[in-house]
Amino acid sequence: MMAKRYIFFLPILFFALSAHAQVALNYRQYGLGVGASYIRGYTDVNIQNNHFAQYVNFTYYLTAYIPLTAEIQKGTLSGGSLTLDPSGRVYNNNYGALIFHGDYQAGQFIDNDDFFSGLLKNFYLGTGFGLISNNNAVQRTAPTDPNYVFPGQDNSLELMVPIRFGYEIKIMNSFGEPFLRIDLGYVHNVVFGDGLDGYTDPPKSFKNNFPDQFRQISFGIKFDFGKREQ
Repeated sequence: MMAKRYIFFLPILFFALSAHAQVALNYRQYGLGVGASYIRGYTDVNIQNNHFAQYVNFTYYLTAYIPLTAEIQKGTLSGGSLTLDPSGRVYNNNYGALIFHGDYQAGQFIDNDDFFSGLLKNFYLGTGFGLISNNNAVQRTAPTDPNYVFPGQDNSLELMVPIRFGYEIKIMNSFGEPFLRIDLGYVHNVVFGDGLDGYTDPPKSFKNNFPDQFRQISFGIKFDFGKREQ
């Protein structure tokens, strides 16, 4: 079953290894970026809160339209309530993550250079993998039954897979190459485990049918540098 979930890696891997840009675009080899995300968890706790996360990343451009990125991310996920949540579960997760992802921009296969095509070229899809380190503060005892202790771990390290969609605005310099990139994106992260909220109650006691997940609405800025490529 897990193997099926990795099927969506194949298109990115194929294009990363074999595709070549159709329209020549000068570009620099590397990029260094910072950004922030508006995040929300999707876990087994009924109530979820919104927070902000921050990230820094380093990018190597395989082509002008295929960036391969290593990212360090830090943020907070929380949810639940002693009074509003039926089970009385509450969690607060100050997490850190190391993520590797590749994006495939439409400019990799669009070979027209008119104004409308130029706009379309900046849309992208992407995916990758990463590790998330969960650091939870969790309400372990049930308010309705002090003798029951919610099972789970406060600290865990789990595999995660981001599914990415977005738009990149390229600011050109006098050489006709991007030197500043503004990224507007949506990322949905699937975590292989139940560590985001720290609860591992059996499904017969609480609904627990899917791995924990969280989404990000992100804004980033990236500065390109290094050897000029075409």
